[in-house]
Amino acid sequence: MRRGGHHRLHVKQGGVKGLVGKLSIAVVVVLICTLSVLFSATITGTRGSASPSEINVEELWESANSGSWRPSSAPRSDWPSSPKETNGYLRVRCNGGLNQQRSAICNAVLAARIMNATLVLPELDANSFWHDDSGFQGIYDVEHFIQTLRFDVRIVESIPEIHKNGKKKKIKAYQLRPPRDAPISWYTTEALKKMKEHGAIYLTPFSHRLAEEIDNPEYQRLRCRVNYHALRFKPHIMKLSESIVDKLRVQGHFISIHLRFEMDMLAFAGCFDIFSPKEQEVLKKYRKENFAEKRLVYKERRAIGKCPLTPEEVGLILRAMGFDNSTRIYLAAGELFGGERFMKPFRSLFPHLENHSSVDSSEELAANTQGLIGSAVDYMVCLLSDIFMPTYDGPSNFANNLLGHRLYYGFRTTLRPDRKGLAPIFIDRENGRTSGFEEAVRRVMLKTNFGGPHKRVPPESFYTNSWPECFCQMSAQNPADQCPPNNVLDILSSQLESELTSDLQSNLTTSVA
Repeated sequence: MRRGGHHRLHVKQGGVKGLVGKLSIAVVVVLICTLSVLFSATITGTRGSASPSEINVEELWESANSGSWRPSSAPRSDWPSSPKETNGYLRVRCNGGLNQQRSAICNAVLAARIMNATLVLPELDANSFWHDDSGFQGIYDVEHFIQTLRFDVRIVESIPEIHKNGKKKKIKAYQLRPPRDAPISWYTTEALKKMKEHGAIYLTPFSHRLAEEIDNPEYQRLRCRVNYHALRFKPHIMKLSESIVDKLRVQGHFISIHLRFEMDMLAFAGCFDIFSPKEQEVLKKYRKENFAEKRLVYKERRAIGKCPLTPEEVGLILRAMGFDNSTRIYLAAGELFGGERFMKPFRSLFPHLENHSSVDSSEELAANTQGLIGSAVDYMVCLLSDIFMPTYDGPSNFANNLLGHRLYYGFRTTLRPDRKGLAPIFIDRENGRTSGFEEAVRRVMLKTNFGGPHKRVPPESFYTNSWPECFCQMSAQNPADQCPPNNVLDILSSQLESELTSDLQSNLTTSVA
């Protein structure tokens, strides 16, 4: 059964039969029409309905209703290949974790296109948390990356040496620090000026250094081509991920959960009070060393949904939605802060909890799932799972990128708890007011989007929701949403070949002259 962005509410309509015998036919017709209107409203998830509600779990295992939209990041207007002569070389250092780096790589490709620059394979910062220096070549398929983007930008693995006065000489890239969320104009003026002066520029750090909202759909589609097509993990990472998914699927459907109940996120959120005094000291020390000083009151933070969900709260949400204790769950998480005492209530509700180590305990898997590679494996398993649930998608690049990728991957089901809406319900439960708890949780969840196409509203990131720029319709009312021809790659290949042939003929003519 297919469904839209919101799920069906099953309304109890007791008392209607009694009325039918007493009312006239005209009144009955009016009553039926009224009930039909109310029922239709509940299907679309109308807020504030007083009727009890249920969620059909079987529908959740399927992808959301696409509304005739399909992913498409191919160019839909004139998109010339990058000129043979570029303005210079662009080097970038992508800082942060795996998924922050992923967004930065997308921005680097777009920046190179904007400046007509040759992109040097992006550098991945040796991650301060994982202590991992795998680099781009250790995580991604370099050949596939360069080949996929051949119509968009020129890419080299390093800046080549130049010959001057009979000697080889290295081009030294001029170092620049881009402003955060820099506009396109910064790249076409200041950055381009330095590139032309020095032959190469080095942008560092390069996280969130290009504005996300750009009024150019073709530029946004280029970002999608990078993110969802060009950036493919190396074959051994893909093989490990597929092996885990195959083992999980032996017993049917499974949910993946990004359980963001880790020290760095708890310290960032300022959610300390549920921990022991000793644990609070650890969190406060970490916060002082890594984040700006700010007055944070736990009760206030909790009440407005700023605290990550606890493992038990995650379990209670799933149980209220109708998932039973046979549900298999894959956990993508680092080391949970507070240890087993926080996991025990969750495990009692859902005993079939797995991670990449428990699914396959072989030495080969253990040796290959450390650091950034482990994060890459978790990413792929979550991408391929039937349902994905982030527990803290605010500043989490992992969760946000996955939400966008699953949307692009075919509107795959996601459960995005509204922490602000759920907070008073959990607080009431903790204070002993448990009546109607599960129904209240369902009402909040039914107001959220389950993975269907929806308008991007700030602060939602383009990388979380690239609709409508990176989607199209075969029979669109708006010409801008019309899908490109099926042979668009052939057209681009022919265009590129034509330009290369023209360059070759021009060079031959010059040589003869």
